[in-house]
Amino acid sequence: MLASPLQLAVMTARIASGRAVEPRLVRMVNDKEVPMPEAPPLALTPEYLAAVQRAMHEVVNGERGTAKSSRIVEPTMVMAGKTGTSQVRNISAAEREAGVIANEDLPWNRRDHALFVGYAPADAPRYAIAVVVEHGGGGSTAAAPIARDIILRAMSDGLPSLEAYPSSQRGRIETMLKELPLRDPVTGLVPAKTET
Repeated sequence: MLASPLQLAVMTARIASGRAVEPRLVRMVNDKEVPMPEAPPLALTPEYLAAVQRAMHEVVNGERGTAKSSRIVEPTMVMAGKTGTSQVRNISAAEREAGVIANEDLPWNRRDHALFVGYAPADAPRYAIAVVVEHGGGGSTAAAPIARDIILRAMSDGLPSLEAYPSSQRGRIETMLKELPLRDPVTGLVPAKTET
């Protein structure tokens, strides 16, 4: 894998916007915002760019999309994206004969890397994301759910509403959120859990 997560995020922002977006690593200097020039349009055929955008929408929202389980059901926050897997190594013939046939059968450090790139809202993009989970396996199972949760947090005022998640996942997400040790935004400390 020779592309960095930042390069993947920039590529995704370009697909989402149709413009030659460049990353901005510094927003302000001495309380003054660093000006960001408007990115020029990409020299792409509009129909081809629209086809890629539709395909990325279907990856997350289509009936057969590989990241369907990581979709956002809130209509104003719908995400588009693409799953990926970066192969670390081939399973050898000897390993196959010994019963190693899946990524999960390998030692952790030999498993494939999981990738997901995406943007949201799909119809008016404001955020682009790239998630790489080293040795995480497939992008749809490891990286896409992380990207969805980060995108939801970025688009929400505080924790996202459970209504943004598919109904079949809301109970699990609610349990996870209740167990999540959130830091106080002022002190940075994690409050002590109280027994109930």
